[in-house]
Amino acid sequence: MEDPRTAVVNRDTKETQITINLSLDGTGKGEVSTGIPFLDHMLTLFSRHGFFDLSIKAEGDIQIDYHHLVEDMGISLGQAVRDALGDKAGIRRYGFFVLPMDETLVTVALDLSNRGFLVYDADPSITLVRDFNIQLFKEFFQAFANEVACNLHVRLEHGEEPHHVAEAIFKAFAKALDIATQIEPRLDGEIPSTKGTLSS
Repeated sequence: MEDPRTAVVNRDTKETQITINLSLDGTGKGEVSTGIPFLDHMLTLFSRHGFFDLSIKAEGDIQIDYHHLVEDMGISLGQAVRDALGDKAGIRRYGFFVLPMDETLVTVALDLSNRGFLVYDADPSITLVRDFNIQLFKEFFQAFANEVACNLHVRLEHGEEPHHVAEAIFKAFAKALDIATQIEPRLDGEIPSTKGTLSS
């Protein structure tokens, strides 16, 4: 029986304390507690729509700003995905998804190439959902791309309502990552590269 593609990450700094348990081959069970309700909502959506089993317990200096916890969550989730993937043997590597949500349309594409790069073109004219500025999600995705070492492109095709925009982004991200991390049986366990390695 193959080893489960799971990971546990603990991050403890003066600004944040984060524990993540992740299974790539789950059923979408999410238990998320960060102290930021809108971030909890987005990460729960990510778990559900990517079919990842995800448990997150986090605290941070949110009385100052949400920035540290949002960015460190991207770091920690990226580390968890990287660790769960191991050497990436047999994975599909590429994933993309175009997701509609009412007036909003978002495209996310990614390559688990071991080269971190983010292109983020998703800035609606209104960015506040209550007291949460969805522009912070750019920092989340930059941190994720750096840690998991992937090319990640996020594009808002159209849409203005900030809750719809953020939700469409996280759902499309989940679907694209689910596709990219799936095992491709035709690869027969080989690394998905003509070079024979996914290295920078």
